[in-house]
Amino acid sequence: MSSPSYDADVLIVGAGPAGVSAAVMAASLKLRTVVIEAGLTGGKLHVVGALSNMPGNWSTGPDLAQALAQDLQRLQEDGWCTLMQARAVAVNGHDDRAELTLDSGQVLTGQAIVVATGVATLTPAEADWVTAPSDLAAPPLWRAAPDSLMGRTYVLGADRPIGTWLRVHQKTSNTLHVLCPPTDEYKVAEVAGDDRVRIVPVSHVTITRPAYGDGWTVEVKDQDGERTVYAVTTVLNNMGNRPAALKGLAQGEDGYCPTDGQHPRIQVAGDLRSSRYQRIATAQGSGAEAVLTYYYGTTSPGSGGPR
Repeated sequence: MSSPSYDADVLIVGAGPAGVSAAVMAASLKLRTVVIEAGLTGGKLHVVGALSNMPGNWSTGPDLAQALAQDLQRLQEDGWCTLMQARAVAVNGHDDRAELTLDSGQVLTGQAIVVATGVATLTPAEADWVTAPSDLAAPPLWRAAPDSLMGRTYVLGADRPIGTWLRVHQKTSNTLHVLCPPTDEYKVAEVAGDDRVRIVPVSHVTITRPAYGDGWTVEVKDQDGERTVYAVTTVLNNMGNRPAALKGLAQGEDGYCPTDGQHPRIQVAGDLRSSRYQRIATAQGSGAEAVLTYYYGTTSPGSGGPR
């Protein structure tokens, strides 16, 4: 029986830190890749204002995103990588191949797939601890300039961009009142000592329009059931993310995709794996590891090399 024909040795979904790292590792192993990306190379790096917890002396996300784009360009010029602007919607693993379906209906085949689609921003409507009008205008914290925060500012959620925002705007004296549900408590340690942050533990938050005037009314139920009502000028969204999982991936109860639950020909990398390891450095490492897991899994003694 003849061997199946593949579009690439490895199909990589997502051109963020994890996906580009996977492509670089694959090229070093003489594996040809197709990288599928619906947006910009670098993904969410384009909105990261400051980097402080990874090597390389990168000061901002856009700087690193530009470097990743240059990496992909080099791989394309060397003939190891093809970058496809498209949106992937599903994966499927078989004994002899892995299949990736695009939103156009096209199906690509490879010996393996690395899914590094990352996460999407949660909205108030998706959070079970927030009740709010459908027209609530809650722009993301990372877009907020200090001079735009007039009056009392409340932040929905205690996700890690708080620390980034404070580092970017080191001279601001604005106070952020951070509404923190139990699921976010482990994230606030790095900012808890900053006097510009007031952590407000909550079990539920109800946001309504006041009967008179502008702004919002925020009713907070704390974790003991006590209720307090605040008049708020600005509400910002910092509730974190949800995994951008493709159809066909195995997901845990939290929606994330554990590496050990997937088909052997399908690897997951980056922020898609867990909410607790959403760091650029760990994403890069996991992208490289995903390719190595496939490579050594199919080139072990007796396997006959990559199939």
